[in-house]
Amino acid sequence: MADTSKIAKNLRAFQIAVNAHDRENPTHTAWGIGLAPFDMERLGFDEGEQVLPGIVIQADGGVTGNFRVLCDGDHDAELEESEEQAEVVEAVGTQPVELSPAPRHP
Repeated sequence: MADTSKIAKNLRAFQIAVNAHDRENPTHTAWGIGLAPFDMERLGFDEGEQVLPGIVIQADGGVTGNFRVLCDGDHDAELEESEEQAEVVEAVGTQPVELSPAPRHP
């Protein structure tokens, strides 16, 4: 059995992350927490176990020591859309600049 203080700290971190996700992405619904299989075993969680209301644990290919909020939205599509909408600015000088040869050092 995992140390209860570690589990409590993780549950608190999960809740904070889910709240932040829901606040920043109101059109997406969080449904789970993705953990590396090693972390699931170390903390004593089972896949599909409900750890918070409406939030289940899911094994994923993430890095051990990290977790991610799983939701029904596509964050990659939003990132691509915002990159497409970014304004492209070309930096072109309007005044000529005279260049002189660099001085020679003895």
